[in-house]
Amino acid sequence: MVDVLTTELSRFVRATGPDPDDTLAEMDEFAREEGFPHVGPEVGAFLRFVARLTDAERIFEFGSGYGYSAYWFAEALPADGELVLTEVDEAELEQAREYMAAGGYDDVARYELGDALETVERYEGPFDVVLLDLEKNRYEAAFEAVRSKVPVGGVVVADNAISAGSIEFEALLEMVEAADGGEESASRVAAESNEHTRGIASYLERVREDPSFETVVVPLGEGIAVSYRVE
Repeated sequence: MVDVLTTELSRFVRATGPDPDDTLAEMDEFAREEGFPHVGPEVGAFLRFVARLTDAERIFEFGSGYGYSAYWFAEALPADGELVLTEVDEAELEQAREYMAAGGYDDVARYELGDALETVERYEGPFDVVLLDLEKNRYEAAFEAVRSKVPVGGVVVADNAISAGSIEFEALLEMVEAADGGEESASRVAAESNEHTRGIASYLERVREDPSFETVVVPLGEGIAVSYRVE
């Protein structure tokens, strides 16, 4: 993986951010020991901050793993709020349930085993915050599935917008820049990259071109694309 975001930057953001509670510290330790990919405390704190800024009452996650990002989100929700966790791995979802219960957040959580794109069809909006953290080549499809359920003032956050084990950053940068240079140029670069890199590039192009959303990429963790619904 290309080390796009420096270790020093991550350490600085982590040191100046809110301290994780004991359960989050345990979850971080689990990720370190098992090599489990998670957003990390710097992104987790940002997600909770976004939920607070939007006065979020309902949150939907496309891909929840063992519940790390959901745990960060949960504290920002009111007692009658709703947080939908989705995961295809039953053991991970059960682990998420245990961690959420340990933090006292089980009442706001809804645990959905199965494909997130199928799950979201069973839920009506609005969702004030949406997190995309599933297969990168499915980001655009996930956005299309939930777009109409995000109200004005709502936010869609996509993880791994810059870097991840499967993303070729140099190719991603070329594709993003080539998008302004014409379809032929962008197609040429895309043909030489993998599906995950193409997925992120296509997603970024889609949300940037959507007049209802304003998008910025924030260099935290492995990069997060934050799209705010303006109309």
